[in-house]
Amino acid sequence: MNPRRLRQMLLVVILTLLSLGIVAVYSASAFISEATYGGSARFLFHHLIAVACGLLLAVVCLGVPFSNWRRWARWLLLASIVMLLLVVLFGQEVSGAKRWFRIGRLSLQPSEFAQLSLVVYLSDVLARRSEHLQDFWKGLLPPLLVTGTIAGLVLLQPDLGTTIAIGAVAFLLFLVAKARPRHLLIVASIAIIAVVFLIAGEEYRRRRILTFLNPWADPQGSGYQILQSYVSLASGGVAGLGVGSSLQKLFFLPSAHTDFIFAIIGEELGLLGTTAVIILFALFITCGLRIAVASSDLFSKYLVCGLVGMIGFEAMVNIAVVTGMLPTKGLPLPLLSYGGTSMVMNLVACALIFQASRHGERIYSKSAVGR
Repeated sequence: MNPRRLRQMLLVVILTLLSLGIVAVYSASAFISEATYGGSARFLFHHLIAVACGLLLAVVCLGVPFSNWRRWARWLLLASIVMLLLVVLFGQEVSGAKRWFRIGRLSLQPSEFAQLSLVVYLSDVLARRSEHLQDFWKGLLPPLLVTGTIAGLVLLQPDLGTTIAIGAVAFLLFLVAKARPRHLLIVASIAIIAVVFLIAGEEYRRRRILTFLNPWADPQGSGYQILQSYVSLASGGVAGLGVGSSLQKLFFLPSAHTDFIFAIIGEELGLLGTTAVIILFALFITCGLRIAVASSDLFSKYLVCGLVGMIGFEAMVNIAVVTGMLPTKGLPLPLLSYGGTSMVMNLVACALIFQASRHGERIYSKSAVGR
């Protein structure tokens, strides 16, 4: 399949996920919105604004010359570092974490922008340093230190889940860029040990692991959310209860329209619905990786791999959490969950994937004509 057809398929997948997300968010949030704010469409309205802003910004990004992204890579990274520092110092504290700026009714989460800017930066650096990546000190260490800086600032919020996501995407890029496997193995081992110590060092993180291993030990406390998710998925059966017919969204399942929207989809659309969502994300990842393989430009290839990996990793982790395969962590389901900054950044990432594909295709066409 040529890159143009891949982009068309990818566009269909993205629009399908967005459409499904709009329906699911309204269904999951209507009751709680009515009970809390006196109107059933409040969360839907905010979600539609986020989708509209994301689509508008995506169109703007498509109009930016692709070469500018490489020139702006360092400035984007610097801006994300400044924002992460500011949110730790002056951000709104919610449940002991400072992850958001609050501007009137608008909330901004700098870690979402940081992930995107880091992918752009690493794609540029790895493309320029491709000949030196076999050398740990000259090739791999500088981008590794930058990744560690971003991950460390996110960890200060604290947000271990996003920190792990950042590390996973960076590791994917180093792997695609053909860094030495021995170096990557050492780095991965150190990172895993650090995560173990971070989990062991905080009581609430240890409790999450214990809840993951046995949620029935505290069904009304730490295990409540995941057990309600199980009930939601089990209630849907094969075909589901029907759109709008979920019972778990009636104050039983916390975060029904955000992190656990996959469970509501399972309850209302059943196994058929959840399977369709998984297939859509599988198609997204497949199309993205095939676009990356088809690109002859290293920056385009790495950028697509990083952005597809970012969205794909969050989707896999979210689904794994909702189905009880991973400990509970607040990562949204990309392009589906309610969440302004996440939605906008994911749509910008999709726009950059399209731009990188077109750029890589043009370079390939020129080289083919030259031959």
